[in-house]
Amino acid sequence: MQKNSTKLIFLILLVIICVLLYGFYDIKGGFDYAFPRRMIRVAAMIITGIAISYSTVVFQTITHNRILTPPSVMGLDSMYEVVQTFIYFFAGSMSVWIINKYLNFGAAVLAMVLFALFLYRFLFRADKHPIYLLLLIGMILGTLLGSFVTFLQVMIDPVEYLGLQTLLFASFTNVKAELLYIAIGILLLSFIYGYRIMKKLDVMSLGRENAINLGINYDRMVMNILILSSILIATSTALVGPITFLGLIVANLSYQYLVTYKHSVLILGASLISIVALVGGQFLVEHIFELRTTISVIINFVGGIYFIYLLIKESRASG
Repeated sequence: MQKNSTKLIFLILLVIICVLLYGFYDIKGGFDYAFPRRMIRVAAMIITGIAISYSTVVFQTITHNRILTPPSVMGLDSMYEVVQTFIYFFAGSMSVWIINKYLNFGAAVLAMVLFALFLYRFLFRADKHPIYLLLLIGMILGTLLGSFVTFLQVMIDPVEYLGLQTLLFASFTNVKAELLYIAIGILLLSFIYGYRIMKKLDVMSLGRENAINLGINYDRMVMNILILSSILIATSTALVGPITFLGLIVANLSYQYLVTYKHSVLILGASLISIVALVGGQFLVEHIFELRTTISVIINFVGGIYFIYLLIKESRASG
């Protein structure tokens, strides 16, 4: 425990260094103008990192698989792309659904949460089917939605398509403070419930039979955790855009860096690693790459390589 405390303190120091570096480095123009806007981006990175970290760790706990993440497996990223593509295809870039950020944010969150609830409520029965049936159906629907989105994007006007692309890649440069406050409110309520079930997650990591024997209503907890994960992912995705591999990276790095079964430590470690990755990555995007790429491209590139590494590692371990 003492070693993990030292490791967490080191991560906290890294977070502070990254935030200070991003906040104060090379401020051009008026400080009163630039600094608050950078802090808005930092706040968005922090809540996004925590939301993705928490949802990924708890999702991997109930699936007992460290290479699965809720956005890609459950098709939430595809549903977000469907919403934005539908708006551009049927209403256009000048519609109120694009100009009004509140409507766009609300529509994206609502669609993703309702999609997740549809899967959980009508396709998942814990007493009849294993959770992997839900995951399989989610992946199939995600693939179908992705193909349908691609079909619509081919038919969209090229100018409209360029505008659509800005929403389909995660970006912290255009985060609206008003939406940030709404997202913080949603996530705070979610984290309050998430904190209350932290010890139950430690028990659930032992497996279904052991958790039931220790007094956990396993099936109900699985349903609640899946809904909680979908709310967290939907809110963070609607706020900044999809970041597919971030959860995979930070969760597995937390497992390796902090060797413990306690979810309070694992989630805190994954959240700190996520904040370092987002703030540090955004610093590279703005000051090294000069905004010629986005942070999601960098994270997905690194995450893809790391995903292949995990697959090879798992195959060797099982072999």
